[in-house]
Amino acid sequence: MKIATAAYPIDWFDRPDAMAEKARRWVAEAAGDGADLLVFPEYGGMEWASLAGPAVRGDQAACTEAAAARWDLADALFSGLAREHGVHILGPSAPVDGGHGTHVNRAGFYRPDGAKAHADKQIMTQYERESWSLRPGEGPAIVDTALGRIGILICYDSEFPLLARALAEAGAEILLVPSCTDAPMGYHRVRIGCMARALENQMIVVQAVTVGAVDWCPAVDENHGAPAVYGPPDHGFPPDGVITQGPMDRAGWTYAEVDLEAVRNVRRAGQVRNFSHWPEQQGRVPHVTFLQFGAAPP
Repeated sequence: MKIATAAYPIDWFDRPDAMAEKARRWVAEAAGDGADLLVFPEYGGMEWASLAGPAVRGDQAACTEAAAARWDLADALFSGLAREHGVHILGPSAPVDGGHGTHVNRAGFYRPDGAKAHADKQIMTQYERESWSLRPGEGPAIVDTALGRIGILICYDSEFPLLARALAEAGAEILLVPSCTDAPMGYHRVRIGCMARALENQMIVVQAVTVGAVDWCPAVDENHGAPAVYGPPDHGFPPDGVITQGPMDRAGWTYAEVDLEAVRNVRRAGQVRNFSHWPEQQGRVPHVTFLQFGAAPP
């Protein structure tokens, strides 16, 4: 299959048809280049808030409410584009109403047959806990597609091994990680998490990013990153595990051709067998050995 992963700028729209035109242009470009699976980033949907007009400028709470209010509009738009172009799409995430004054960070997944599902972020960053009205959503998400079984973890979630492991054990061979990071160090934390999840689960991991400055929305005011597709550094994959990586902070699609048979081969006959050897940790972790030092030589 061919995967397209986005470095996506968050724009301002004066009218709904401008928002729809951007989505159509991005999807049409990737589909026209032969992509089967398109991955948009975390919080790319914050741009939907601009449809509420100038009143949201500089007001994080207003931006959040406005983006959440347009979830259904965006959901229908990306579902229609998946059907129109015959592709699978992980749409840009955005806050949705979580009840009692809270919100959940959610990304929609759209199949070309019209079926759709969603994935929620599991673990909140300090900013999301302390400065935003966000709470965890439903459990780690996995979807069945004609391309294979696909897991989804949103940004910070990728830095926690057990979430990805649960998806791998449920049959995921591809993990999608839409991300939004405001500094290079944040981007590299997610990048390293993605590469580690690819190594330990012997799977393909796709990272999408937001890029550019957003002077009207405090929650996503700066965005840095490079989109990439990673695999285990073993037989059938690049020695460094980087299948493809786009340029830093440059908007556009980055593409990779992947074959899930390579995942199955490396799990079955790789130089190492991290996926199958994972359970061996369970009997050892509770039994930490405190080493005793002998006497120092005279």
